[in-house]
Amino acid sequence: MKTFILGLLLICSVFTYAQDTTIYQVSPRFENCKETDNNQLHNCFNQEVYNTIYSEFKLPETIKADFKGDISIVFEVTKEGEFKTIYVDAPAKELKEETIRVFSAFPKIEPATYNGNPTFKQYSMVLYFPLNEKNRPSNLPAISTNANNEIVEKQNEIEQLTALQQKAKQEFDSVQQSMLKYTNKAYTSQVNIPFSHENYFRFDQDINRVGTNSHTASKPYLYEDVANYYDFSAENQSLKKEAQTWAGRKLWNEHLVQLQGKDYWFTIDPIFDLQLGKDTDADFGSTYNNTRGLYVQGGLGSKLSFSASVYENQGRFAQYFNQYAESLKAFGPDPAIIPGRGIAKRFKEDSYDYPVAEAYLSYSPTKFMNIQFGHGKQFIGDGYRSLLQSDVASPYPFLKLNTKFWKIKYTNTWTWLKDVRDEATVDKAFRTKYIANHYLSWNVSKRFNLGLFESVIWENTNDRGFDVNYLNPLIFFRAIEFETGQGAGNAILGASAKYKYNDNVNVYGQFILDEFSLSDVTGGKKSWKNKFGFQLGAKWYDAFKVKNLMLQAEYNQVRPYTYSHNTIVLNYAHNNQPMAHLWGANFRELVLIGRYQKDRWFGEAKLITGVRGFDVNDGADNFSYGGDIFRDYNDRPFDEGVKIGQGIKTTSVNASTQLGYLVNPASNLKAFVNVSYRNFNPEVETVSVFNNSTVWINFGIRTDLFNWYFDL
Repeated sequence: MKTFILGLLLICSVFTYAQDTTIYQVSPRFENCKETDNNQLHNCFNQEVYNTIYSEFKLPETIKADFKGDISIVFEVTKEGEFKTIYVDAPAKELKEETIRVFSAFPKIEPATYNGNPTFKQYSMVLYFPLNEKNRPSNLPAISTNANNEIVEKQNEIEQLTALQQKAKQEFDSVQQSMLKYTNKAYTSQVNIPFSHENYFRFDQDINRVGTNSHTASKPYLYEDVANYYDFSAENQSLKKEAQTWAGRKLWNEHLVQLQGKDYWFTIDPIFDLQLGKDTDADFGSTYNNTRGLYVQGGLGSKLSFSASVYENQGRFAQYFNQYAESLKAFGPDPAIIPGRGIAKRFKEDSYDYPVAEAYLSYSPTKFMNIQFGHGKQFIGDGYRSLLQSDVASPYPFLKLNTKFWKIKYTNTWTWLKDVRDEATVDKAFRTKYIANHYLSWNVSKRFNLGLFESVIWENTNDRGFDVNYLNPLIFFRAIEFETGQGAGNAILGASAKYKYNDNVNVYGQFILDEFSLSDVTGGKKSWKNKFGFQLGAKWYDAFKVKNLMLQAEYNQVRPYTYSHNTIVLNYAHNNQPMAHLWGANFRELVLIGRYQKDRWFGEAKLITGVRGFDVNDGADNFSYGGDIFRDYNDRPFDEGVKIGQGIKTTSVNASTQLGYLVNPASNLKAFVNVSYRNFNPEVETVSVFNNSTVWINFGIRTDLFNWYFDL
């Protein structure tokens, strides 16, 4: 009997121990499931999840009503009873954002319990569209709960962490969930609007209306400045194409990558310039350009923006352009400098490989000031050409300070340039020189703007380096030049003006003065010292009452020897290319341009004709006639009777017409076809100056981020 009672007690104790160690779980409980038996609680939970989704989910406007597809979701009910999305995989960003919004709208419920203690529980599900009972799965499986001991281990792990450690472990998910819908924050940022004449035509009339306090000469513009006059978002919306697929949206409407958070945003786009053409004067089969690259923009906070574009290029151009590129050849083995781009090495037998990179940081410490440091180009003027500072040369390092207040905008630019000619090298290295520019723009009235320009070029004479005297943004450069010696720098003065006749018509002009002698000017003997040039132009918007038709006429004239100097590197140039007008000096030029756009279509017609003077360089006559700004002006043949066109007088005609289609407004990708005619007719032909007449036809797609001038 004792043995029987002992055995009975032993069995009872074993059963008691087994009950104590039983793992007991209860699913989360909605309000509507409070009376539900634990065995049916999981099904009730599933029903409430789907009911809430069906009642809350709103199909985004960008998604068609008959959309068919699915969304994969992993979510968690926390131990506080709150719903949290862990992972969402959807065919469209808008669907993902709506899914996250719906789960954030779920009510707080009773959490799951483990052995009577609150715990989290994760679930996976798939939503099938269209949302209806036929497409509803029969089950909502839990995940990460395959074994009860895994739950215990994870629960114990979480409970052992400090609050800071728990927050740290959730940091990545918090960053992911903090992403916002991209809202084109670039349009109100300190990012530069890529400067191309075609691109700026879109808003040129709006920023030139009578009564605006805009300053239009110093380019490129910041988006935040132009946004005061032109609605970029509204324009993009008007150009938007209906596209349901990811590929369609990226092709027609959006950046390839566009991300935005509370305090940051950035975009990434591919760069393409893929062209194929035919030059009737060339001794090779076809022209082409093969550019691939990457364009990145972004902003950090409200004051700091950045941009970078990297290009990998190979190309072969029209014969006259190739010859000009090779005439710019730098010291060393490389055969050419591609105008406006940079030094090129040989690619295959008759083509060029020319990598290019541009980038900058843009910082606005106050609403009055913007500071930029980078590698790129600048432009000063309201015309197609600039006699003050142009964008025809290769990119260069720069520091720029823009200050805007009242009716004033003051632009200071400091640049680091190179003289790459054989005769300018020291120990087989390119010579460095520096340029500091001041440009003061003053809106005298709501119709009239006046600009004052000052520039000085200097080099590293006597290990002078970058002269800190020129860092002062308020000082007059001419005074510093006299203090440091006549040969230490080359100062240039200039002015600009613009008058708005009405909202549709404005006239503009520039004047550049490189050297001035009053006695020589008044003497009437056309002295070589009269080194100056001027520009006169006019724009007519909505010409002949045709909306978005702009007609432009411009006249440019620069006397011989302007921009040159008697010190070998103190010319106004970089990488064997002028820093002002493409033609250097000793020329007259007439520019006629018509531009038109309708929706995504655009067209352009351009006629440029002029008279230029070239050096003879035939062995007997090696004088400088003032067109080549790299030559010492002391090599001139005479001091008086100097006139435009002296030397080999040459007439030239460049005519072109272009038709294009804006493929993607976000990245500014365009498809185009262009036909150009060039006639270059010198009075006397030499080895370097010879008659040329050609038609160049080319077509392709191009990311329009910069001006490329082929009207040599």
